[in-house]
Amino acid sequence: MSNKRGPMGHGGRMSGEKAKDFKGAMKKIIKYISRYKFRLILMLIFAVAGTVFNIVGPKILGKATTELFNGLVAKISGTGGIDFGRIGEILAFLMCLYAVSAVCSFVQGMIMTGISNDVGYSLRKEISGKMNRLPLKYYESRPYGEILSRITNDIDTLQMGLNQSITQLITSVTMLIGVFVMMLSINVWMTVVALLILPVSMLIIGKVMKRSQKYFQAQQRYLGEVNGQVEEIYSGHNVVKVFNKEKDVTETFEQTNQKLYESAWRSQFFSGMMMPIMQFVGNIGYVMVALLGGFLSIKGIIEVGDIQSFFQYIRNFTQPIQQIAQVSNMLQSSAAASERVFEFLEEEEEDQLAEHPVSIQGLEGNVEFDHVSFGYDPDQIIIHDFSAKVRSGQKIAIVGPTGAGKTTMVKLLMRFYDVNSGSIRVDGHDLREFNRSELREMFGMVLQDTWLYNGTIMENIRYGRLDATDEEVIAAAKAAHAHRFIMTQPEGYNTVLNEETSNISQGQKQLLTIARAILADNRILILDEATSSVDTRTEVQIQKAMDNLMKGRTSFVIAHRLSTIRDSDLILVMKDGDIIEQGNHEELLAKKGFYANLYNSQFEKVS
Repeated sequence: MSNKRGPMGHGGRMSGEKAKDFKGAMKKIIKYISRYKFRLILMLIFAVAGTVFNIVGPKILGKATTELFNGLVAKISGTGGIDFGRIGEILAFLMCLYAVSAVCSFVQGMIMTGISNDVGYSLRKEISGKMNRLPLKYYESRPYGEILSRITNDIDTLQMGLNQSITQLITSVTMLIGVFVMMLSINVWMTVVALLILPVSMLIIGKVMKRSQKYFQAQQRYLGEVNGQVEEIYSGHNVVKVFNKEKDVTETFEQTNQKLYESAWRSQFFSGMMMPIMQFVGNIGYVMVALLGGFLSIKGIIEVGDIQSFFQYIRNFTQPIQQIAQVSNMLQSSAAASERVFEFLEEEEEDQLAEHPVSIQGLEGNVEFDHVSFGYDPDQIIIHDFSAKVRSGQKIAIVGPTGAGKTTMVKLLMRFYDVNSGSIRVDGHDLREFNRSELREMFGMVLQDTWLYNGTIMENIRYGRLDATDEEVIAAAKAAHAHRFIMTQPEGYNTVLNEETSNISQGQKQLLTIARAILADNRILILDEATSSVDTRTEVQIQKAMDNLMKGRTSFVIAHRLSTIRDSDLILVMKDGDIIEQGNHEELLAKKGFYANLYNSQFEKVS
């Protein structure tokens, strides 16, 4: 792959920025979930309470052990016996304590699950709204699968990480502090020995986190690239097969998949090695405490039950450290995922609302291009000085060779992009004076690339006007000459189009999109090669329907088949981003210029 991305993601971030990226991502997560402040506080209370009850348990159990040990010694020495009643009371109290702890843990788990699900729901909702506010250039510069990966995989990773890591982190920290206090209450010297493992543990966690964060970030990035390639190859699998490119696309996919495998393997390797290392360090501390505890017991400094309690506490002391190490890996994965999610949410949006918006009510559809200059890259202008006046109700054809800027002019008219200089006006009002959503209500559009969704034929046509009746939908289909083929389908208008709409032909798809535009009944129509996928006879029929539809409406028709635009009121001939000729069909033929050569070349007889 020839991109210039570094190992840390887009733009090749330097390794010195890793900690900054992690902290920044965590700050964004904390800021986002702070909206659930009340439930977080409630969850914190139950988590701490449940953990505290668990912490007290070994101390109480130690009393029962001491009671049993002293009873055995008294029985052996003949001075007394075992007080089973007292031991039973202690154990009953302990069982109640653990039961309350379990209830607290259950409640805090329910609360945290609710919070994480709400976070996932809110993020998906925000991303869904964000997608509608992003400029078209964002989608034209990125693979669809990579964007979808942010909405699915990254949010799932973040949601799962929140659900597992926050409660684990709270209980681990509480356990660590509580156990430390209980250990001090038993014996200071044994506690000091136990604490010797802390610096070693922290050093290991810090080293592993520092090395593993880049692999977690790379894993999420390559996962997005894999999804992008799969989506791209799957949607174009027919073309891949036609050109026998199966081997090439497989090799490209395997290269990206290998990078995903390597980054995932490394991240999971570091994640997996954390636990056994921490267990080893914990066991060393356990042995040291056991030796010291035995020595102190022989000296009569502490009770046997205290040693038993301390053994449990030392095990509980190392366990939260291991859990914190495990949580750190989940947090890194969540941070890497959240970085991609929030990066999407922070993308620059196109202006949706004008400061003093002009209403579209009562507009007639007069359009004026006034010295329009535009380039997708400001340094590479492709439309240099475009000027034209279009009166309401006129049919305007835009013709020219491939790359002349015809479709770009339509994108500017729809305000998918804003002009670099000059202006486009509708009834004297600059397009930038309209709210984008209202502006686009004026336009009906039929593109060469059809778009239909998984639903019935009736629903796909009604997409043009959601409040249309069934009769109006059928009338639009008849006007587009789609009614006949629809009725040949198994369920007629209720036939469900599959996800790829492969159960109807390309020409039939085009007819449905034309019916949708007819139903929308907009003031200005844009037809970008609208009849390119239908046969010649159907094209003639659709052209008649379009002529009736376009009466009284301003229409822009982009066509390569010049026979379809001979009756246009005005033909704009574009080349290299400029209008080089304009006039009606007869006037342009009489000039014997570029248009005449273009038109005649389509009807020359092969000698």
